[in-house]
Amino acid sequence: MAFPVQEVVAEIRKRVVGQDVMVERLLIGMLTGGHVLLEGVPGLAKTLTVHTLADVLHATFSRIQFTPDLLPADVIGTMVFDTMHQKFTVRQGPIFALIVLADEVNRAPAKVQSALLEAMQERQVTIGGTSYQLPQPFLVLATQNPIESEGTYPLPEAQLDRFLLKVRVDYPTRTEEREVLQRMSAVGESIPVRRLADPAQVLAARADIHAIHLDARLADYIVDLVRGSREPASVGLGELAPMIAFGASPRASIALAQTARAHAYLRGRDFVTPEDVQSLAPDVMRHRIVLTFDAEAEGIDTDSVIRQLLGAVPVP
Repeated sequence: MAFPVQEVVAEIRKRVVGQDVMVERLLIGMLTGGHVLLEGVPGLAKTLTVHTLADVLHATFSRIQFTPDLLPADVIGTMVFDTMHQKFTVRQGPIFALIVLADEVNRAPAKVQSALLEAMQERQVTIGGTSYQLPQPFLVLATQNPIESEGTYPLPEAQLDRFLLKVRVDYPTRTEEREVLQRMSAVGESIPVRRLADPAQVLAARADIHAIHLDARLADYIVDLVRGSREPASVGLGELAPMIAFGASPRASIALAQTARAHAYLRGRDFVTPEDVQSLAPDVMRHRIVLTFDAEAEGIDTDSVIRQLLGAVPVP
């Protein structure tokens, strides 16, 4: 059975008002097997949206609140001694779920981030010297608060690169906020949603997305965009060179191709267009470009760099 894209989106909208970009990016992450980092201030329905996605997809869900005193065993599990059988057994942690919400992921120390990194990259965890495969389709959806720095740990670049997308979640419009107020006042409890798909359909959809046609000229376009972040002079943006410490890695090219295919799939097309690439470029590249102090001093952020790249690289 084909993945019911429109029905899933409509069902999520029963609980979540607005935030269409976030909903679409979460679906893209799920349908490509890529983890998603959500950045936004508290109260923007990030947790609600992730929980609703799990409900609609009939997927097991775990929420892990990351704190400075969190230990790796709190995430992946540990060995416990069974007094009845006089032996150690494995107690699996909350990471053993199809959808894992890592709430305020940047509040945990390096050891916890290292354990999470293995789960994200290898789809497995190591407990007591033995590796255990995580259930599929496994997805980490992480949130972080951009306005609080006290008690936080900047995510390592290697871990940031493992996130397929970094999505900036904005405030709702006035109309949307009015609708939120009406719904919450009228209901007072969680709005029920139907289960419209299952993990098997998600895995089948991934195969369909992989088969979506990506023209060779669009592949060149993707490579030129990503390489432009490393060699801005090659696309006529030599003035950006002092602003960029490190450009996006080749993993960004792979991610941009994957997400562009998924973007086309969500729109019912079997081919990728330049608009698909341009729509996903900021979310794919913003966390993979490291700017210099000069850029920060001049108020230049990664999104402005990406906008200049999109304006400079010829569209096929």
